[in-house]
Amino acid sequence: MSEVIDFDDEVLEDEEDKMGSVIHSGTQARLAGLLLNNDNLSVFTELSLDISQHDLSKYRLKAKDDLKPDVCAYVGSPPMPDEEFEDDLISVSQMPELAIEVLSPRQSVGYLVRKIKAYFALGIKSCWLVMPPLEEIRVFSQPRSYKTFDVNDTELVDEVIDIRLPIQKVFKSYWN
Repeated sequence: MSEVIDFDDEVLEDEEDKMGSVIHSGTQARLAGLLLNNDNLSVFTELSLDISQHDLSKYRLKAKDDLKPDVCAYVGSPPMPDEEFEDDLISVSQMPELAIEVLSPRQSVGYLVRKIKAYFALGIKSCWLVMPPLEEIRVFSQPRSYKTFDVNDTELVDEVIDIRLPIQKVFKSYWN
């Protein structure tokens, strides 16, 4: 039995719940690990960003209360729970400076571009779109302004957040 999937700019059914794959997860982990080497950054994966006070309906994301970038980073101190009242934070209203989306087999590029536009509307300063099948990362400094880096480059450079990463380590092959 074969399955036909129509890939337009819409979110694939249950996309947010079924993002993971070996390559997606490994790329996400390597990015977080590489970013953790920067002492100025507080790095998180799958952190819920509270968007309940924002109308992002024009981006057609289906998310109403929160958005979860695959990886995000705060320059300096991240939001922390008030230890007197909370053990942890389920969702944070303080937006990170960097949001990273890793394309998974069940996502469309169009959907992730809309999500990046929403991140900028929320005040996030830099967004990366990571495309493992192409071994390419687009570093957005504005919704329609980006630089493309691939494995032919020595490093990825984010001038907004002042980050430099060896791009070959992001796309390290699982097959070697």
